Amino acid sequence: MQADSTSGFSLHAQLAADCAVIADAPLSRLLLMNDAQYPWFILVPRIAGLREIYELDTAGQQLLLAESVALGRAAMQAYGGDKLNVAALGNMVPQLHLHHIVRHHGDAAWPAPVWGRHPAVPYTPEQRSERLAKLGPLLGADWRWL
Repeated sequence: MQADSTSGFSLHAQLAADCAVIADAPLSRLLLMNDAQYPWFILVPRIAGLREIYELDTAGQQLLLAESVALGRAAMQAYGGDKLNVAALGNMVPQLHLHHIVRHHGDAAWPAPVWGRHPAVPYTPEQRSERLAKLGPLLGADWRWL
């Protein structure tokens, strides 16, 4: 299953406001949450109207899982986390999206969830470049940087 630009996909306005678009995998768009307190990435399948994982066909479910695993593995390797939080909540943003947050003992919210714990600390351009430079080489050739 390959998502493409002809599918009518558009990023939910809240995700667009809170994140930077950084790459496309075969199915999903990869976002960086604009909060420098945590390595926090979001995968959004590029399929219009998608709200839940079960709405994907079996091939799409498998591809989303493979992309999530690749992202999680690369993020943990890049940032040396103690725990990887992966979540698909959708209470505020109904568009299907999977958060991948590398957590460290002693980070700003540890051990609580990051949501609403502290105001976001936006990246400087240098911080953003440094964050992405560590991740990019670990994701592989299937990820196209935007």
